[in-house]
Amino acid sequence: MTRPRRVGLPWYEPEHYEALRASLADGPQLPPAYETWRIATEQMEREVERSGVAVRRVPIVPAVFAAWCEAHGVEGGGAARSRYAAEILAADAAGH
Repeated sequence: MTRPRRVGLPWYEPEHYEALRASLADGPQLPPAYETWRIATEQMEREVERSGVAVRRVPIVPAVFAAWCEAHGVEGGGAARSRYAAEILAADAAGH
């Protein structure tokens, strides 16, 4: 299996973090403080980039993501966020 050349990283803005934690299926598992989440996620982002894979941050906006989940019949957990980020990345690559 070949490694992807780039990946979409679900990214939360500070102003959306509390709403996301409250609305996501796995929200209670996210760190209570945005800064804790941001530091851990940026560390993971650097590790992925060091492996030769480009990372693009894909913003997760609560209302937009909730609508996407409803349209796709999925619960808003980690797997759905990863799928959403991958679809956004693919659509951007295709010029949509």
